[in-house]
Amino acid sequence: MSAFVGVVVSDPSLQGQFTQVELRSLKAKYVSLKREAGHVTAKNLPGLMKKLRGLNEVVSQEEIAAFLSEIYPDGEKEIEFESFLREYLNLQERLSSKGSTGDGGGAKNSSSFLKSSTTTLLHNLNQAEKSSYVAHINVYLADDPFLKKYLPIDPQGNDLFEHVKDGVLLCKLINVAVPGTIDERAINKKRILNPWERNENHTLCLNSAKAIGCTVVNLGAQDLVEGRPHLVLGLISQIIKIQLLADLNLKKMPQLVEVFDDSKDIDEVISLSPEKLLLHWMNYHLKRAGYKKTVNNFSSDVKDGEAYAYLIKALAPEHSSETALETKDPTERAKMVLEQAEKLNCKRYLSPSDITEGSANLNLAFVAQIFQHRNGLTTDTKQIKFTKTASRDDVILSREERAFRMWINSLGIATYVNNVFEDVRNGWLLLEVLDNVSPGSVNWKLATKPPIKMPFRKLENCNQVVKIGKQLEFSLVNLAGNDIVQGNKKLIVALLWQLMRFNILQLLNKLRFHSQGSQGKEITDADILDWANSKVKASGRTSRIESFKDKNISSGKFFLELLSTVQPRAVNWKVVTKGKDDDEKKLNATYIISVARKLGCSVFLLPDDIIEVNQKMILTLTASIMYWSLQKQPQPESSESFTTASDAASDIASEDSASIAEPSDGEEVNSLPDGMSTS
Repeated sequence: MSAFVGVVVSDPSLQGQFTQVELRSLKAKYVSLKREAGHVTAKNLPGLMKKLRGLNEVVSQEEIAAFLSEIYPDGEKEIEFESFLREYLNLQERLSSKGSTGDGGGAKNSSSFLKSSTTTLLHNLNQAEKSSYVAHINVYLADDPFLKKYLPIDPQGNDLFEHVKDGVLLCKLINVAVPGTIDERAINKKRILNPWERNENHTLCLNSAKAIGCTVVNLGAQDLVEGRPHLVLGLISQIIKIQLLADLNLKKMPQLVEVFDDSKDIDEVISLSPEKLLLHWMNYHLKRAGYKKTVNNFSSDVKDGEAYAYLIKALAPEHSSETALETKDPTERAKMVLEQAEKLNCKRYLSPSDITEGSANLNLAFVAQIFQHRNGLTTDTKQIKFTKTASRDDVILSREERAFRMWINSLGIATYVNNVFEDVRNGWLLLEVLDNVSPGSVNWKLATKPPIKMPFRKLENCNQVVKIGKQLEFSLVNLAGNDIVQGNKKLIVALLWQLMRFNILQLLNKLRFHSQGSQGKEITDADILDWANSKVKASGRTSRIESFKDKNISSGKFFLELLSTVQPRAVNWKVVTKGKDDDEKKLNATYIISVARKLGCSVFLLPDDIIEVNQKMILTLTASIMYWSLQKQPQPESSESFTTASDAASDIASEDSASIAEPSDGEEVNSLPDGMSTS
């Protein structure tokens, strides 16, 4: 089997401007236009370019045509693919220089840090951020047995980009951010990995990153294999911030209700992003310390260091000094602030210049560290009992909310979801999802974009959601637009489940129709079940499930056999348990999810969903494995034409998952935890 190559451009500097995911998507669009028109010219190209990312909302087709006519006076002259790429970049650069306005203080989008970083439009390497992230990695992975030989990494050099090329470091970093996300038994950890094994690690990394909330729409495994600096830093930035902000929610830190006054609705508080919560926490303590201003962002509002001096005065008066408050030199104040923070055990990941220059990412990380070490909140939990009483139904709803949240964020839509139940209530997010899974279904002229102050506008959005759902033949008998506005969790989950299921079945149908040239009946849940059972049976194994709620699923045996069937080398049976008790079931379930992600399945369920046999999540897992398996079947059409279907399906299977090589000599066998038998 050959290794994954991707789209190759003759000019390396041009190739470096795009990720493989972007190149394949652009190539597919270019080839499609060429097939339809015979030639790609300055006359027919504007219509295509108008639809491209970064251009579709900021420039008209006529303006693009005028731009191309300057370069190609002869409108009939054929434009080659590489010329098309150059003109795309040139047009973006012209628009960027024409419309650059700054960040406006950074308050416009509270979750911008989770939506940024993996784009390739701007990729000037931020040396300060790189040094900070390397220092973070050196601290949190210092004791890892496998990485000890590589650490510490020099923060000033570029060794980081070499050390990420085998995928191990990134997988380990994800587990630091959200412990238990990746089963380390699924990571390839030999001293020297072949190309397929490296690709497997990066595929596992990317699918796991999506599952914890990272946005990786324009990032592929090949980009990480090549160690592209701006893309690597973008991913690491998101992972580290998820780690630093992990406790900034009312479930883990219910004392945060203290920082809000009684006029604040608790549902509104729950829906706030971690970044917004951190700002509220900071302003709460600043006000108590006598600071007169309000901090709205982690860039321009903290550049003079004054807010930090007051924050440390409020939280750690024993380390505060009047000098830091009185000095007029921002650089001197920043130095004092960092020295005081170090006494709180905050690691020095940023320099005084990072504060004075308003580095938003590093300042946010700095404040998050202060919060972790000294949050200044009471331990009295009398007023926060609401967070402690959760029924079994609430627990299941919470798990499903998480799965739907991660799935929606993986689609690459404009809105980043922090809390599904709250974020859907104005209807806009659901319209974005509907437009993604069923393009053209939304009448945007009738929709109102947030912020929405008038309640009836929210209702109009939600009514359109219900109307489109009925057109797509969803079962919405008891759902009205007002149920969404009111935040009816069970009905919202029912709608989201039908959206996810529609998306999965649609992608499977597209792939089957494309690969088989068939336009027969559409795939159903029963077809997915039959496919899984027939696959396992054909391999000579005896496992079988009667439905997606079959209690036998909880042992993990069926899915391990299914994964082993679709890719014989996928499962290391030496680390599999019998799945008899809860501990053994948990080990198998965790391993199943990581193996599926390693193959290329983009799944968002948790081990408990397998152990407790959550019918919805079991269907999504099975469908994702089926999708991956169908993708690997020989395609009758050219690889260029298949790209379109593959790119469209990035939310079910990672597009950069490569063929898996046969075992090589000396391959490491990851062992079971102590005391667990495989016999």
